[in-house]
Amino acid sequence: VPFGEAWHVREWLGVVGRVKKPPSEHPKRPVLGLTCPRAEVSGARFWGLIRTLCPDPRLFFRHCFVHNHCPLLFLASSGRNLPPAELPPAARRHLLGLCDRALQRARRALAAAGLAVRVEGLPHPSPRNPRANRGWEELAKARLGELGVLELLGE
Repeated sequence: VPFGEAWHVREWLGVVGRVKKPPSEHPKRPVLGLTCPRAEVSGARFWGLIRTLCPDPRLFFRHCFVHNHCPLLFLASSGRNLPPAELPPAARRHLLGLCDRALQRARRALAAAGLAVRVEGLPHPSPRNPRANRGWEELAKARLGELGVLELLGE
């Protein structure tokens, strides 16, 4: 689940089940899955806004699919999250190039299957994104309005 803030995933999206641990886990960031008590700001912002706009997740997912451009997590030895912007420039370019190619393949596969799917973006809700700390919710709602998504969520 992109922006996997456990409370929203469990309580609003209704996801149940066990989350397996990766083969190699950071000792300061154990994978707790849906039992994780910690709030994740990006996920709380993103799913909180979507829940406000569309109280029924089934209606949201009838029209929308959410995917992170870079669905990977990088951690410093301290356990602190390392966003792609903080990776060394060459590694960041390589990583984002791979993410771009994956998105292009998804677009081609959807088109080949005859599915007319628009791929659009929103500003990232992370507190590390300076724009997100200056009214991310209003920015996101405005963007969703421009894309015609808001009217789909009110059906």
